[in-house]
Formats: sequence, structure tokens, C-alpha cells
Amino acid sequence: AAVKLKVAGVPEHFNAPWHIARDRGLFAKENIELEWNDYPGGTGAMTKALNDGSTDIAVLLTEGIVKDIATGGSSKIVGVYVQSSLCWGIHTGAQQEDINSVASLQGKTWAVSRMTSGSHLMAVVLAKQQGWDVSGLEYKVVGNLDGAKQALLAGDAHGFLWEKFTTKPLVDAGHFRRVGEIPTPWPCFVIAVRNETLANHGAEVKKVLEIVAKQCAEFKADPKAVAYIAENYKLEASDVAEWFKTVEWAANPLAVDDAMLLQVGTTLKELAILEDAPDPASLKGLL
Repeated sequence: AAVKLKVAGVPEHFNAPWHIARDRGLFAKENIELEWNDYPGGTGAMTKALNDGSTDIAVLLTEGIVKDIATGGSSKIVGVYVQSSLCWGIHTGAQQEDINSVASLQGKTWAVSRMTSGSHLMAVVLAKQQGWDVSGLEYKVVGNLDGAKQALLAGDAHGFLWEKFTTKPLVDAGHFRRVGEIPTPWPCFVIAVRNETLANHGAEVKKVLEIVAKQCAEFKADPKAVAYIAENYKLEASDVAEWFKTVEWAANPLAVDDAMLLQVGTTLKELAILEDAPDPASLKGLL
């Protein structure tokens, strides 16, 4: 019988190769039944799913999963998915005229998808970078991108951090205004697997990562890739082309760099999100 694996990820352009590989039957050919589930709530929602067993595998933000495992989460990082850093747009509501720069967001309320999500952690990274008092940051939990749109338009929150190409349609439509951007200082997406799944189906998980890495490499070289993403993710082809130049999927996903994990852990410690930087070995699962 086929081994069934549930995979969680955001409904964003980064994850296109997973869908293409599944549609081509590449997992089924290896006797793996891969069920993809979209998590618009992002990394915070996915760490919860890993911990309660509603997903086996998750493609999520590096800093979010490091934080979760370090605070007792029941999964391990098994691979790097996107090697390049994530460019976060710093947004406000288009009608919030008093906010016209990053500096003008000091002391304002940040929309976050949930606490400890990427949108929350990066607000802390930004505040630290700007020299603001991190302990004084105020948040409004909005659930997902749609919730953020409502909060910024209503003026219930003033700032919001999200991947800049995903929010570009909202900027173009006049809902959001982008006042700056901030890149994550490390590879942005990693693949985490629930401990139980790692113990029972490690070989299948490894196969999945190999299939996806190969599909990513093919996709990056495919002249039709930009059109595919523009159509499937409702983005402008010119924006996709710009993003496509910057994105780098991991060629060797199983090589998870200890120094990188230490950098993430140390940053989270500096931001007072973790008490100590975790030992990289405690975060990694070997396939």
C-alpha cells in the first residue's frame, strides 16, 4: 500500500514545484500518496499542525520552526527548501497618510498573523534594527493576509510585514502602501518533519525531498515557469520575473548548515524570543 504523507505549506509561489511534482505523478510513482494542505495562516499555524499531528511535513520559515523546536515542539528540520533570503515588504494601509516611512511606524501597532509567526518575529527584527524599544511593541493578531488587509484598512493596525511579491497585488490595487523592505539574514524556507513521521517513514520523506529538489531545479530552468506562476498565483508576470531572478531553491536540500541554525538561534536570543540559542544538533533530524 502507498505511504500517505501530509504536507503543509503557504499558498504562495515558492511552493509551485510541490504541486507540479504531485500533478506529474512523481510521488505516486514512488508509492507515496502526498496530500498537500494550504496553510494561509503561515508558519505559526504550521508549527501547531506539526505538534498536534495534523501534518507530517511542513515547508516553513526557518526562524519560526527554530523557535518552535527550541520551546518543545515535536518535529525536526530535515532540509533547506529555499536557500535565498525572503524579502519582507513593510506595509501600511494606503489611507494611513501619517505613515510614509519605516521611521513613522515607531510606536505603532503591528498586524501579525499570530504570535511567534514570521510576521511577528520580523517585526521584532525590524524594531531592533531601527533601534526601537522591542519590549514596547504592540500587536494585533489578524490570522492571515486577508485579516491584515482588513486591519490596515480599518486603521486597527498600522504596520504589517509579509513577503513583498505576495502582497504586491494589494499594493497595486491601492489597499496597502509599501514603505520599505527587510530581508531575512538567512535561508528563508526549511522543511520540517514530525518526529513520529521521521521515525516511521524516514526513507519516504527522503525520497520526497529528492523529488522536490529535482523538480525545483527543472522549474528554475524552465522558460515557462514565470507564466505558470503568474497564472496560478494571480501575480503580474513582470513581478514574477523579478522575484524569479532572486529565488534560489536548495540544490542539496539535505545539507542543513549548523552555522546558519546557530545564527538564527543567536538572533532569537538577542531578540529575547528565546532564552538561549539552541544547539543546532537538537534542531536537526537526519534522513
